[in-house]
Amino acid sequence: MIGKCRLRITRQDFGTLINHLFPGDKDEHGAVLLAGTSLADGQLTLHIREIHLAQEGVDYVEGKIGYRALTPTFIHRLITRARDERLVYLAVHNHGSDREVDFSLIDLQSHERGYPALLQIAKGMPVGALVFGRRSVQADIWLPDGTRLTLDSAVVVGNTIQRLTPSPEHRVVGMSETYDRQIRMFGKAGQAELANCRVGIIGLGGIGSLVAEFLARLGIKEFCLVDNDSLEESNLSRIVGASFSDVRHGESKIAVADRTIRQANSEARTELIMEDVAKESVAKKLVSCDYLFLAADSMRARLVFNALVHQYLIPGAQLGSKIRSDIQGTVVEAMSANRPVRPGRGCLWCNQLIDPNQLAKEAKTDEERKTQAYGTEEPSPSVISLNAVSAAHAVNDFLLDYLGLRPDNDVLYYEHFHHLKGKRSLVQPRQDAHCSECSRTGQRFGRGDSVALPCIEG
Repeated sequence: MIGKCRLRITRQDFGTLINHLFPGDKDEHGAVLLAGTSLADGQLTLHIREIHLAQEGVDYVEGKIGYRALTPTFIHRLITRARDERLVYLAVHNHGSDREVDFSLIDLQSHERGYPALLQIAKGMPVGALVFGRRSVQADIWLPDGTRLTLDSAVVVGNTIQRLTPSPEHRVVGMSETYDRQIRMFGKAGQAELANCRVGIIGLGGIGSLVAEFLARLGIKEFCLVDNDSLEESNLSRIVGASFSDVRHGESKIAVADRTIRQANSEARTELIMEDVAKESVAKKLVSCDYLFLAADSMRARLVFNALVHQYLIPGAQLGSKIRSDIQGTVVEAMSANRPVRPGRGCLWCNQLIDPNQLAKEAKTDEERKTQAYGTEEPSPSVISLNAVSAAHAVNDFLLDYLGLRPDNDVLYYEHFHHLKGKRSLVQPRQDAHCSECSRTGQRFGRGDSVALPCIEG
């Protein structure tokens, strides 16, 4: 039985690997990747956690049958590490091709000889191989049940998002006049990429409702919407599409967002989840998304979103606006924030954007909060125009980065707009080399389903 799998790798790791495989000598080189796994909607995804480059003449030598081969010592060290860490072992080599690549007959015969034994050592974990062209990749993944998988696509996640396939995809793209003006910017192929993208939006209030409409009008066709709140009259000033009738009928925020999306894009498909994203069953629905927008203001939502990005290598952005007054009631700060978060970078933990004290408060029951006077805080101010700045810039970044319309930048920046000062600032996020959430030494990065998300049961 032959099926398909997907692969995710960070831009940093991909650059390291490609520079090793293609140093300019037009020769073949080798490596081993170790990956976490996830299963969503019946499809296996590999999340690259570790890269081990094979040293020429030491770990990668002249083959007895094929041209080159990894040495038994190198293989044994890494297959046992994969077994112990519950990661997938992936042997890697390159061919001299560019946009199309596949295994040779000799490659496949070597897999037939060696991979049954590697499966035994791996003790229940898949094993496999990847072959790279300069801008292409193919996989041969062996599952413990005897299933073999080839590659559907690989996603390189940096500031920009790059997709690789075994060979160029020739899609027949038919477009209505709806998208004519934006197709003039990024072409029919770009419009097709947007149509095939699944986006998750956590929080469909003032900012999230704007994000949903912007994305729908861009042509995104698949949404996962998460929010457990119903409308109140105070929401009408800032939630796109909300009406007094919705308030009278106790309509949910996700239902309003769903209606707004469908009015903008009749072909859109929406998964509506009126539950807390901190529930494990809810968070797992977001694993299959290609991009995440966090527009909820709870610490628990930030905690789960941050874990999804680093654990499953999903790009995302955390959005918000803040208005602060002094004791006389004078507004002293009005700020909008657009904070991109990428696997291993922009971590909300590292940048103290997850408050442990507030997490503790949110973990208490309503009765406990009332008893301990936690329910006395006034609602935070919110203004639609400030929300729109955050939403628009985040969706612009998504558009430019997801379609690769601008060069990848090695440095990631948070974007802050200080409206009273008329100032826009770019802030390089902090990064803790030993962070448990985003670092390679931590227990979450690239682990996929093998590590529990920081969720409550349900």
